[in-house]
Amino acid sequence: MSSQSQTAHIAIVTVSDRASRGEYEDKGGPGAEDWLRATITSPIEITRIIIPDGREIVAETLCDLADDRAADLILITGGTGPSPRDLTPEAMADVMEKELPGFGEEMRRASLREVPTAILSRQTAGIRGATLMITIPGKPSAIATCLDAVFAAVPYCLDLIGAARIETDPRRIVAFRPKA
Repeated sequence: MSSQSQTAHIAIVTVSDRASRGEYEDKGGPGAEDWLRATITSPIEITRIIIPDGREIVAETLCDLADDRAADLILITGGTGPSPRDLTPEAMADVMEKELPGFGEEMRRASLREVPTAILSRQTAGIRGATLMITIPGKPSAIATCLDAVFAAVPYCLDLIGAARIETDPRRIVAFRPKA
């Protein structure tokens, strides 16, 4: 069971055939890590993984991170578009116990203010055990747009599912927790 003093384990999974083969520099993983380190003030440990596209490998990786490595939060970048190899939402559906569709709705809404193709994104979020999983874009500026839009709800969600407690820098994100 997680506690307030526990270091939160956060995993960032980049889903990309080209990045996993070393043909393309992963910018999503480092972009997400930079955003998290600038926003979260409580102790965190971040693990970054790059895997190829594919429903089975994404599902297996998410299960490993949630079940075996006890990640509190998993951010998944890549594989949420409409192309044939984009199967991250399907992989998440295979392994999550509860979907949280409001995350995807809000991330798309925020992104649509910047680019009309945001409507093509199939971002979502879900829970597996005491792990919150959120799909995010791969471009660092888009990652910031999306996380800025939804992260205020993340600390309380982690509280509710029994994950490690995280605190945020209120100058960047004011974490919402209902008054007791």
